[in-house]
Amino acid sequence: MLDPPDPPDSPDSPDLAGLRLLAHPLRLRLLSLLTAQAMSAAEAARELGETQANVSYHLRRLHDGGLLELAEEVRVSGGRARRYRHDAASGPSALAAGPTATGVDHRAVAAALAAELQRRAARRRADERGNITDAEVWVDPDEWHAIVETVSGATERLHSAARPPHTPGTIPTSTTLAMFALDDRRSPGTGGGHGGHGGDGAAADERRGR
Repeated sequence: MLDPPDPPDSPDSPDLAGLRLLAHPLRLRLLSLLTAQAMSAAEAARELGETQANVSYHLRRLHDGGLLELAEEVRVSGGRARRYRHDAASGPSALAAGPTATGVDHRAVAAALAAELQRRAARRRADERGNITDAEVWVDPDEWHAIVETVSGATERLHSAARPPHTPGTIPTSTTLAMFALDDRRSPGTGGGHGGHGGDGAAADERRGR
């Protein structure tokens, strides 16, 4: 089946560049799905339980924004279908090429991440080891940069380890991470911070008074 044409953009459609590309839960799911293999809109729609028209729309937006590459075109009954793949290394360069992100952009992405995390949390396996960490702490800038580099290396390993869905011997996993420095001029607190670190699925510490 051919990929359907994109529906027309609405007048209030977000800019298809920068962080706004990620501000949609389905786009986040598609990027994860297409990390391990190339898929057409029809194939991705079947895997995610979404309509082909909706998936096709978001695939093409992600492709236009540089977060997906056209891996191949395959002949199907009645024409050709395009298969897309996500290269995790394309993320930083594609997002950097967009307009300067605003606070609104960051909040929109955070909302999409939160929505996707809520969906995944309902499927959490209690018998598999996990980790939940939450930290709003003050650290030395050099140490912060080193930690970001360490975590970035771990995420590269995670993306490299990704396999197509339902591959024998694999388990589905979830990782949601956002690391960024804060503007201390907007801090309403007393100058303190908090942090929580948990292995085996332990909950993060809750900040008092929140």
